[in-house]
Amino acid sequence: MRRTRELLLANGFNGAGAWSDVPLLRASSAQSAPSVSYTMNLDVMSAYGVKRGGTYDVPGHKGYPENTIFVFDPAFESFADQHVASLVGPHRDDPDLMGYFSDNELPFTRANLDGFLRLPESDPGRQGAERWMQDHHATAPTDSLRSEFLEFEADLYFRIVSSAIRKADPNHMYLGCRFHGQALKDPELFRAVGKYAGAVSVNVYGIWQLDSETTATWERESGKPFLVTEFYAKGEDSGMPNRTGAGWLVHTQDDRGLFYENFVLALLESRACIGWQWFKYQDNDPDDPHAEASNRDSNKGIVDRFYKPYGPLLARMHELNRKMYGVADVIDSADIPARAEKMKPGSTAKK
Repeated sequence: MRRTRELLLANGFNGAGAWSDVPLLRASSAQSAPSVSYTMNLDVMSAYGVKRGGTYDVPGHKGYPENTIFVFDPAFESFADQHVASLVGPHRDDPDLMGYFSDNELPFTRANLDGFLRLPESDPGRQGAERWMQDHHATAPTDSLRSEFLEFEADLYFRIVSSAIRKADPNHMYLGCRFHGQALKDPELFRAVGKYAGAVSVNVYGIWQLDSETTATWERESGKPFLVTEFYAKGEDSGMPNRTGAGWLVHTQDDRGLFYENFVLALLESRACIGWQWFKYQDNDPDDPHAEASNRDSNKGIVDRFYKPYGPLLARMHELNRKMYGVADVIDSADIPARAEKMKPGSTAKK
């Protein structure tokens, strides 16, 4: 772990993402400075699902009955309190901890209302959705009702998990539940999480670069900055099959570095991004029979499965990471005239 920490720091990385080996990371940081910050995923809903029953494995995250989480279960809130308290105690006074994710890639979609209504009549989720429909004097889902229900459902989830985290650890940020896919386009979710989180976490795939309109919408709807918690590209020159995972497939390790530069520069230009976490540190091990379905045979790491660094990728990462504050200053200074124009009396330019 000492060498891993040194590799990260030498290449301008100052933190570790979810599912890192936190005990080893903390022990290494305690032995010598500087330290590496870290984040933790508490898996509150997915842990409750394992205890309750009904969840199943899908690539990248947990699956739920009818794609609906158990947020209406009467036992979920007390479970969240107990589960979070059992995990965060040793970390509540650690200055190297950035904050907590409550879950990963939950199935928040506008189809949730229909999904809840398809559950068995005895299911608390079905009953919760039916009560909500009755309160809205509705007999069948409509697009507007689906949107409104999604925000209601998400608000309930974020209230419960953020309360559990604050009670167990008032010293660190709540970072949301790592939105992905369609959720990144639903403002209802950003409005809901913004009431409770210090920053919004997003896993971003399928695009080369985030556009300014999207990031501005996230900031406007949530009122909070965002943190990119997953993105990556895989190289064909790695010798790995690259059959799993959602990241782009490119030709070479240098192309992976170019992807990193392009993606991160857009994050700096957004001015609402507080950080990014590459997924992941080490390549998948194709010989691991217990590997999760989306992490079996692909070139995702900055080092291979034998801990050998990918030099061309790291060279580009190093260059930008070391210059990122200066680059951000240049972007900000270049934007000053445009911002000043927007502030003139009678200006009709949009923010």
